[in-house]
Amino acid sequence: MAEQQNKKRIFSGIQPSGDIHLGNWLGAIKNWVALQDAYICVYCVVDYHAITIPSQAAELHTRIHNACLDLLACGIDPEKSKLVVQSHVPQHTELAWILACFTSLGDLERMTQFKDKAAQHAQYVSAGLFTYPILQAADIAIYRADAIPVGEDQLQHLELAREIVRRFNNRVGRDILPEAKDIVTKGARVMGLDGASKMSKSKNNYIGITEEKDAIWAKLAPAKTDERRKRKSDPGNPEDCTLWSYHTLFTESEADRDWVRAGCVSAGIGCVECKRCLLENIDRALSPIRERRREYAADPARVEAIIREAAAWCRDEAEITMRDVRAALGVRA
Repeated sequence: MAEQQNKKRIFSGIQPSGDIHLGNWLGAIKNWVALQDAYICVYCVVDYHAITIPSQAAELHTRIHNACLDLLACGIDPEKSKLVVQSHVPQHTELAWILACFTSLGDLERMTQFKDKAAQHAQYVSAGLFTYPILQAADIAIYRADAIPVGEDQLQHLELAREIVRRFNNRVGRDILPEAKDIVTKGARVMGLDGASKMSKSKNNYIGITEEKDAIWAKLAPAKTDERRKRKSDPGNPEDCTLWSYHTLFTESEADRDWVRAGCVSAGIGCVECKRCLLENIDRALSPIRERRREYAADPARVEAIIREAAAWCRDEAEITMRDVRAALGVRA
């Protein structure tokens, strides 16, 4: 128990926006798993963030459940971490409203992710999408997290979260909420199968971590490769091929990587052979995740208990924070 009390606390979240894919896994979730022994971890399925983009209720409910299954399958251990659904802890949104009163319009207008998302969903840009970083700041602050594992694309949001907390603390005259530090994760930046942009569900250029072997092949087979290789007899350059970057992540054998590289450069193998080799290695890496997911999916009562127990712990911790916040503001002792 003393050892737990001495550990620092981290928070991170993921939207239930569909299949968790290789980019999510390699870029973030593998790091979450690795951090579990060193920190008290709160990992959150941020469903209120997800409704900034219109969705159907039944569909969202299914995605929330699937995100929990996927995270457990990836190795989030309920004995070490709290796997919580954001909407199960109402203090998230209570604190978000309070922090909104300490956030300037100019702060939000500078957020590059808002500009990107607004361009993608130009037909409907909600106020929720605009104020997304405030709820994100509340997600972190409500558990008084010491640090946040983030990729470089989230550093701007985290800096704003610190600024909002700093402004709140200055206004009330004492340090109620901590300014969380960032842990810039070393996760891979995984390109999409189209070779044009980062792997993304919205661009449908991804491989899901629970897809079966045949489904993976259906996506790998037509995937973009080095444009020099119009025919098998044309030599190529692995550095110009998105699938080579996948080999560096999934082909563990140096001899196999050397075989793929040499075969590409010399036209000794074709792209189909390269993809078949890659398929075997991706499938080998994902098979344990698929198996664990099947085990969790077959025991819904166990999953429900994990989520329920995490929510109870998180509500207790969040209420401790909110009592201090309310008292500092003078709205409730």
